[in-house]
Amino acid sequence: MSEIVYFNSVSDYNDSCGVETLHPLISILDLSKCPPRDWKAGTKVKMNFGIYAVFLKDVKCGDIRYGLDYYDYQEGTLVFVGPGQVWDIEYEISNYQPQGHVMVFHPDLIHGTSLGKTIKDFNFFSYQMNEALHLSLKERQIILDCFSKIEFELQQTIDKHSKKLISANIELFLNYCDRFYDRQFITREKPNKGVLEKFEDLITSYLSSGIASVNGLLSVTYCANELNLSSNYFGDLIKKETGVSAQEYIQNRIIDVAKERILDFDKSISQIAYDLGFKYPQHFTRLFKQKVGKSPVEYRNIN
Repeated sequence: MSEIVYFNSVSDYNDSCGVETLHPLISILDLSKCPPRDWKAGTKVKMNFGIYAVFLKDVKCGDIRYGLDYYDYQEGTLVFVGPGQVWDIEYEISNYQPQGHVMVFHPDLIHGTSLGKTIKDFNFFSYQMNEALHLSLKERQIILDCFSKIEFELQQTIDKHSKKLISANIELFLNYCDRFYDRQFITREKPNKGVLEKFEDLITSYLSSGIASVNGLLSVTYCANELNLSSNYFGDLIKKETGVSAQEYIQNRIIDVAKERILDFDKSISQIAYDLGFKYPQHFTRLFKQKVGKSPVEYRNIN
């Protein structure tokens, strides 16, 4: 049975690492300087997060693979966790000594700040572990510099400027991460193309096999699950590769198939809508007119 650990506050996390809490809402730790974890080998731990956490994990080149290919990044990976997420971890050795750095902060820290309004735009807080950000040496140094700036503020006496300066530096850090993820989507062209091809095959199979009439409209979540990716990572990847959202890509493919089927006069427009997964024919008509500029009936009549 797994042991459940709740990190609902910054002090919860600091206490688990055996370090003092300098600020109630944010902490940055060098994990190599923390005491070893006193878990026995084989211990399973379920970590339940109520705070934001960013882990800079140190790895050697070749430790992480994508399919049959090694990642070509040498110094580390960034893993992001948002409130409400749960990690399942099994310790392989006793008295495990963690390595790397971690930043944890409570949502209350950014309430009322510009970051508080945009934090949900950073989709990587809901990516899966296997969708971590893989850093180059230069990128890793930028991340450490950002951590250093935040640490500097944590060492100052808390005043009316503290919250603004700390949240601004976190926002700067997250904007760099956004840029680095864009780079990762571009440089991992081969794996990304593989996902896009599988996405195409999945859409074709779903629409041609009759599954849609039973399960309903094809969704981004369904496709992501079938491809073993989180919905946000999958959506971001498709947007980078195609220029449109995964939802719009699916809709465009549905409309392409619908155009062919509309020209089959043996089926009513309503039946075509049901076969494509629409619960109500009027929803199909609305989408078709939005995409094509004509209703299905009008399209049928002029063709």
